[in-house]
Amino acid sequence: MSQMERKTAGVPTLKRLPLYLRLLRKMKESGEEYASGTVVAKELGLDPIVVRKDLAITGAVGRPRLGFPMDEIISAIEEFLGWSNTSDAFLIGVGSMGTALLGYKGFEQHGMRIVAAFDNNPAIIGTEVHGKTVLDIAKMPELARRMHVQIGILTVTASVAQGVADKMIEGGIRAIWNFTPTSLDVPAHVILQREELASSLAVLSHRLLVESSNI
Repeated sequence: MSQMERKTAGVPTLKRLPLYLRLLRKMKESGEEYASGTVVAKELGLDPIVVRKDLAITGAVGRPRLGFPMDEIISAIEEFLGWSNTSDAFLIGVGSMGTALLGYKGFEQHGMRIVAAFDNNPAIIGTEVHGKTVLDIAKMPELARRMHVQIGILTVTASVAQGVADKMIEGGIRAIWNFTPTSLDVPAHVILQREELASSLAVLSHRLLVESSNI
């Protein structure tokens, strides 16, 4: 599947595909050899038409009355998402959030491996966190260039986020996963994904308030 075809997928589809993948992997572990869009939709409480369109965009081809061969649909989703080959990533900012992300074991299942962590705090530099020795952030741009790392995870304080992002870009990093509340200014060629934790909490709190008022 070409890069142009991948870009046609909308954000809602891209957010649903990992849900399908998780379910399909469980079905495979249970011995299922085929998966239909109807079954996936029922298990996840989604519209079957939406699920069929999502799965079709991966390029997988189903069998009449059987559905998608399990190995083929799993591989198609992984390839479509770019999860078939693990990408190396740097994490910058080993505070509470950074430490938690370093300890998360699921990233490699989703095609990403954190290979190094960086901070500017002398008390942290040189210590080991979840098996990674924390390095001085000053070394990050050169190491990124040398190791051809293209993904950076930003978990620093808001006041230094832009400066650290600039250092990431200086080192050749082309995709930044931003966990800070700061809106970053980056060149057009840099892919930026910001995790809006406050926004998600606002939605959750409002829905809880509405549901509580209806009880």
